[in-house]
Amino acid sequence: MDLFRRLRGRARRVASLRREVATLRAELESLRTETERRAQALEARIEQDLLPRAVHAVAEGMVRRTLPRGTPNLDPAHLAIREIPNLISNLKVLGTEQAERLWQVAPMRDLPGTPTRMGLGGRLCQQADVESPWLRYWLGQAQIQPMYHRKVWETGFVLQALWEGGAMREGVEALGFAVGQEPIPAVLASRGLRVLATDLSSQDPRAQVWRETQQNAAELAPLRRPGIIPDALFHERCAFREVDMTSIPTDLTGRFDVVWSTCSLEHLGSIEAGLHFIEQAMACLRPGGIAVHTTEYNAGSNEVTLDNWPTVLFRQRDIEEVARRLEAAGHEVLPLDFSPGTGILDGYVDLPPYGLAETFPRTASLPPHLRLSIDGFVATSIGLIIRARR
Repeated sequence: MDLFRRLRGRARRVASLRREVATLRAELESLRTETERRAQALEARIEQDLLPRAVHAVAEGMVRRTLPRGTPNLDPAHLAIREIPNLISNLKVLGTEQAERLWQVAPMRDLPGTPTRMGLGGRLCQQADVESPWLRYWLGQAQIQPMYHRKVWETGFVLQALWEGGAMREGVEALGFAVGQEPIPAVLASRGLRVLATDLSSQDPRAQVWRETQQNAAELAPLRRPGIIPDALFHERCAFREVDMTSIPTDLTGRFDVVWSTCSLEHLGSIEAGLHFIEQAMACLRPGGIAVHTTEYNAGSNEVTLDNWPTVLFRQRDIEEVARRLEAAGHEVLPLDFSPGTGILDGYVDLPPYGLAETFPRTASLPPHLRLSIDGFVATSIGLIIRARR
């Protein structure tokens, strides 16, 4: 009996210990849950309140020029960045001065009276092109002042490519995408071409930025150039239509001898969308027709680039990829030259803000703009020339 009582007593103690252990486990679990809850709450507070306030305080300390008493801000972070706006301004002044000197030395003011054949193929914008007779001839035809600016180069590139391709003649039918307010339709019409100029509908939300910067055409009026072609003849040879480059209407298929676009396919939302447009636009051409496109090019990397963004940057490998696709479809891509150029301005990278003609009213009109920084990437323009399969 004593043994039985002892065993029963021990069993009760074991049961009691088990209950205590279970209670302790429950308390530990509750404590762990509460600790996690508090940690999550603290993390949320740090992320939503404390961290933004700390970052704001640091940022404010970096940009604040003076302390409350008016003494200079000597914070090391501020000292590291405070002269950046002055450095950019200095670069623009010096770059503009260099462009003016080159403009005076090169025959920039002389616009040739006849075009020059030079065997144009796909290529990057270069300083030497701006100084060459072939580009300056077409700038004269478009009534554009020669300057070291990639947009000027793009206009000349398209016109030279079409001329060398035999498209500058009466009866040729041309289709322009996202024409904005460029002079190309007027120049083509002056040569006897029939032109359908298209642009994104001005009512489309995507066109807002182009409307605000006067780079969207809602009708023919902004494309008029009375100095290039009389208005009556212009309206006789040109028509306007709203077209979304991401969804080219099927009734435009096979109707044209020429299609072109300047600096627009990089704004279609992604690299793939831009490449797809180049392929789809070929369907608008008759056999043997010619397509000319210019777009943004990543001049600093063949790996890291901008994609899925309002402005994307095509790399060499992207251009080579679309060339392979086009050739697989039976089209001819004229030889591609990715040489960056050897001029001093081929190495000058323009920084925001752009368009300082009012600040720097030099002969060259603007700081050099053959290369520029787009969201921190060095970019320039590239031109492509494609012959439709026969």
